[in-house]
Amino acid sequence: MMVRERFENDLKDVQQALLELSTKAINAFELAFKAFVEKDIDLALEIIEMDTDINRLEEAINDRVILLIAKQQPVATDLRRLIVMIKASADMERVGDYAVNIAKETVRIGKDPFITPIETLEDMHFRTASMLHQIVNAFIEENTAKAKEIADLDDQVDELYGDTIRHLIRLSSVQTDNLAQITYLSFIARYIERSADHATNIAEHLFYLVKGQRYELNN
Repeated sequence: MMVRERFENDLKDVQQALLELSTKAINAFELAFKAFVEKDIDLALEIIEMDTDINRLEEAINDRVILLIAKQQPVATDLRRLIVMIKASADMERVGDYAVNIAKETVRIGKDPFITPIETLEDMHFRTASMLHQIVNAFIEENTAKAKEIADLDDQVDELYGDTIRHLIRLSSVQTDNLAQITYLSFIARYIERSADHATNIAEHLFYLVKGQRYELNN
C-alpha cells in the first residue's frame, strides 16, 4: 500500500471515530433532556454512566491524530483537517459533559413538580439539538453554507437563554422556598446554551478547514 493511500485510510478511520463520538454525544444530550422532562431518574443515571465511552473516544481520536502528525508530517489541508478533527472531538466531548450535567440536575430535582412551565427550555433544547445534527452533516459534506446557518440558530438560543434567566431571577424573588429548583433550572438552561456554543465552534472549525482562515460566527 502506498504511503498516501495508507494516510487516507487512517484519516477515514479518524473521521469515522469522530462521527461515532458525535453520535454518542448528541444522543446523550437528547436523552438527558428527555430524562429531565419525564423526571426519569434511572435514565438520568444511565446518561452519567455513558460519559465514559465518550471520553475514551475523544482520547483515542487525539492519540491517533497525534500519531498521524508525527509519522506522516502532513501539510496544508491535510494538517488543517487533523487539527480540526481534534478540536471538533473536544467540542463534542463537551456536549457529552453537558448532557451529564443536565442528568445530574435532573437527579437533584427528582420527582418534584416543576415550579414553572418549561416550554422555553424545550424550545432551547430543540434548537440546540437541531444545530448539533446540522453541524455534523455540514462537517461530513464540508458545507460552509450549512455551517453558517448554525450561527443564526445560536443567536436564537442565546435570546431564549436570556429570557429564561430573566424569568428565573424574577421567580426567585417571589418563590423563595423554591430557590434550589430555580438554581437547577438555570444550570440546565446554561448547559443547553453552552452546547449550542460548541456547535458554533465546530462550524468555525469547518470554515477554517475549507477556507484556510478563521471566522468568528457568533459575534
